Amino acid sequence: MILLTRLNKDEFVLNAELIRYVERCPDTLITLINGDTLMVRESLEEVVRRTVAYHQAKNLIPKPQYLHFSG
Repeated sequence: MILLTRLNKDEFVLNAELIRYVERCPDTLITLINGDTLMVRESLEEVVRRTVAYHQAKNLIPKPQYLHFSG
């Protein structure tokens, strides 16, 4: 589960297992595996960072030395 913020500043917790993809347009849009979409205040990079940390906490992926985004 990852903590995120809606555009109206309400916080909510999202099951990271449900994320299909994340895009910037210019706000961050999260599309879930069921086709639902969510706009959040966090950047694309922050959503990815939190999702990766969630999976690392579950030991599903190894911890990298660093995580870098360009752009």
